[in-house]
Amino acid sequence: MRNWEPSGITACFLLSLACKRSVAYSLSTDRTFAALERDKKAVDEMIRLLIGSLLLLTSFCPIVVGQDAAAPVAETADAAAIAATPAPETPPPAVSTLNSGDQAWVLASAAFVLLMTPGLAFFYGGLVGRKNVLSILMQCFVCMGVITVLWVTVGYSMFYGDDVLYGFCGNPMQHFLLEGITTTQAFQPVPNVPLGISQQTFMVFQMMFAIITPGLIIGAFAERMKFVSFTLFIALWSLLVYCPVAHWVWFGPSNFPFNLGSFSAKDAVPEGALDFAGGTVVHINAGIAALVACLMIGPRRGYPHQITPPHNLPFAVLGAGLLWFGWFGFNGGSAFGATPQAVQAFVTTQVAAATAGLLWSIIEMVRNGKPTALGMITGVVAGLVGITPAAGFVDVKGALIIGAGATIISYIFVAYVKPALKYDDSLDVFGVHGMAGIFGALATGFLATGEFGVDRQGGSMAQFMLQLKAVVTTIIYSGVVTFILLKVIDLAIGLRCTEDSEKMGLDLSDHAETAYTIS
Repeated sequence: MRNWEPSGITACFLLSLACKRSVAYSLSTDRTFAALERDKKAVDEMIRLLIGSLLLLTSFCPIVVGQDAAAPVAETADAAAIAATPAPETPPPAVSTLNSGDQAWVLASAAFVLLMTPGLAFFYGGLVGRKNVLSILMQCFVCMGVITVLWVTVGYSMFYGDDVLYGFCGNPMQHFLLEGITTTQAFQPVPNVPLGISQQTFMVFQMMFAIITPGLIIGAFAERMKFVSFTLFIALWSLLVYCPVAHWVWFGPSNFPFNLGSFSAKDAVPEGALDFAGGTVVHINAGIAALVACLMIGPRRGYPHQITPPHNLPFAVLGAGLLWFGWFGFNGGSAFGATPQAVQAFVTTQVAAATAGLLWSIIEMVRNGKPTALGMITGVVAGLVGITPAAGFVDVKGALIIGAGATIISYIFVAYVKPALKYDDSLDVFGVHGMAGIFGALATGFLATGEFGVDRQGGSMAQFMLQLKAVVTTIIYSGVVTFILLKVIDLAIGLRCTEDSEKMGLDLSDHAETAYTIS
């Protein structure tokens, strides 16, 4: 906006004054001689003022014109000065270490692992009698609901929070309702070693493991445990057994006896007991709990001579297929990225499962003359369990050995040990998950490749002893605490359904519905 000079303001004032006097003069009509004389003087004064005003305007106009001409120059000069002024320094944006490929693979793997729980429901559901299939499906889906809620409240904190109680578990309130667990900050197994996935991606991936682990135990007491008792048991077991054991193996507390596993402070490579995807945390843990549960609840009505055969083997085969598919996320996702180790885990998972299923069928042919679909899928699951602790730590030769060994040890316990000891592990959770998990965990101590193990020398007796320590610790802790939990629940509300409920079937007695309607 233009700034007027004082001379211009004065000129305008004088002009306005002159005009007013001129108008006053022209409107005067009642004249006398004296008035005429006064008017004459006024006219003279007006003329002088007009002449003065004109002179002032003459001197003012060059100033205004000069200002108009100089304004663009001044504005240009101001713009140049502004452009020449250095902009204030802003800190560079924080460099994110998140990798979209790693994020996508681990999130997809989490979905694969979640799919394993419905797969487990079909696998177990096909192996029980038709009056109890819905109860199995319901129990598996309840695991998905109960554990998810517990996990986002206190479960994840107990698993991956800072040590409390001398390293027994993580601080339950540290990440209450996922406080501080973001989608943008990178997950760091150890300080200053960020991975390509976010904290929340790691959290949700681990949630799926927490969901399926208590679900595995269902097979040990199928067809005879009350639904309310089951729901209370899995909630307590998840918090008091699963979360602490996972903390000991995968978080890395430093205090004895909880210091089972850890990560290298240099590059986050696993140290101590090697458990790539849950041989100890998931399968041994659940397998031992299953053995304790079936012993405490007791055998099914009519066991071992009058038990109901599997009502729908195609369901069981479908479930095994879903489990096999989901296991690629279970093991492959445990590399926490789309990395060469993920590819290694993917390949060894397939090789071990195929080897185990094939060998089980061969054993049945030799022993019974004919292979069975049930034997094939049982062998596949045994191989998948066996390779779980080793998937990212061994090569193909190791996968072949573990697959074959897992089948042999599981077959011995299913076909010989269980009938001899007469415990009713209904769907062979201990014989397959427990024993194949133990074999795979111990075999990892000898078969790990050179990038891992004590002093990164691969398999050795020293590494085997670390594996053995983790296995024994898990067996003792899981067995003792599972016994205590079941005993308390039994005293409070009872564990086993009534005899009438067992005869009727849990589908009707617990859920008031049936799987099949005959019209």
